[in-house]
Amino acid sequence: MSDFQRSFAKAKLAALPFQSPLHAEEDEEEDEGEDECGHWRPSPDPFQDDDSSSSASSASSTGTIIPSPSKNLFARPKFSTGRRTLDPLPWNDYFTRELYLNVSRPTENVIFHAYVVPPTKGPLLVTHHGAGSSGLSFALFALEVRKTLPNAGVLSLDARGHGETVVKHLGSQSNNADLDLSLETLSQDLLDVIHMTQTQLVWPELPRLVLIGHSLGGAVVTNIAVAGKLGNAVLGYAVLDVVEGSAIDALQSMHSYLSTRPKSFPSIASGIEWHTRSRTIRNSTSARISVPSLLRREPSNASNQWTWRTDLAATQPYWEGWFAGLSRKFLAAKGGKLLLLAGTDRLDKELMIGQMQGKYQLQVFPEAGHFIHEDQAEKTAMIVADFYRRNDTTALVLPPKVGAISKPKTLA
Repeated sequence: MSDFQRSFAKAKLAALPFQSPLHAEEDEEEDEGEDECGHWRPSPDPFQDDDSSSSASSASSTGTIIPSPSKNLFARPKFSTGRRTLDPLPWNDYFTRELYLNVSRPTENVIFHAYVVPPTKGPLLVTHHGAGSSGLSFALFALEVRKTLPNAGVLSLDARGHGETVVKHLGSQSNNADLDLSLETLSQDLLDVIHMTQTQLVWPELPRLVLIGHSLGGAVVTNIAVAGKLGNAVLGYAVLDVVEGSAIDALQSMHSYLSTRPKSFPSIASGIEWHTRSRTIRNSTSARISVPSLLRREPSNASNQWTWRTDLAATQPYWEGWFAGLSRKFLAAKGGKLLLLAGTDRLDKELMIGQMQGKYQLQVFPEAGHFIHEDQAEKTAMIVADFYRRNDTTALVLPPKVGAISKPKTLA
């Protein structure tokens, strides 16, 4: 290059603005712990509802970055608002009243605890939760179903040994000791709760009933339906994610599941977190409602830990009795029949034959876990609402009888 060309190039370069080398900025970002591209990406939210849109979550993670005039263009914010809270949600956002119903029997006194939204000229959906759960398992469902059926009511009890229901054995100083959790006893408990609710809320007669049970609760409502003790008040019954064959098979691995489950939690929030992280409950909103009712803190517990209210291992003597004969009773009972499952593999032979014969309505939620009514509360509510409408004979308008039709007038 000649001296003239060299001087001309220097003059041109001098007129350009100075820019720092790119690698210097990248080194600075690496020191701050950022990723390879220097972009801050919020950590995945483990408490996000499973039914949220995947496209929406993808869009949120690749949104347009607006440059800042500050030097630290991609600096991590001091506070992140992407995480959801794990604070418990109050029951009275989902039910209007809680009831304490006292039942005296020859060997025990029971104070049943239940949540209720009274119906207004509509049906009463009576729900029974599964083993180890509580009446608040149906809280989010209760809210969603009343969006579709505004006049409907919901009654959800805490079974004995669960939630805030207390059993006092006569002659014993301890509560809930040596609980009788047989299917017949649980069925009688639910019948008593229904009739006592009618008395306490001063209903002249029982409203139209739809019985809904999850897991163990499914066995209870089926047992009541096949016994016919509520007469014509029962329009139908729904069983959530339990059939006889798969339930009895699953009992073989129940001890393995209980051994892997934490025995205690340092706080309510950590209990909620475990349920969502383990995908036991896949809907974080429902977990925030129902999980606090599953735990309690003993006053004598020096470590200040939260433990399970229900000792599931102690219920083992009743496991097989809950589900034996369930499929036969489900198909034999009068009234509409609805079966909601998380997968078709749960159907046993008897139910497969019944389904092909059109004896009941089947709905499968492959995106849900065992707690269908919590994981997919809105969809469950819509299916139950449609099921009620299909079986509500009061809404039928029958044509007049042939003899009652007036003859057309003849012209004079």
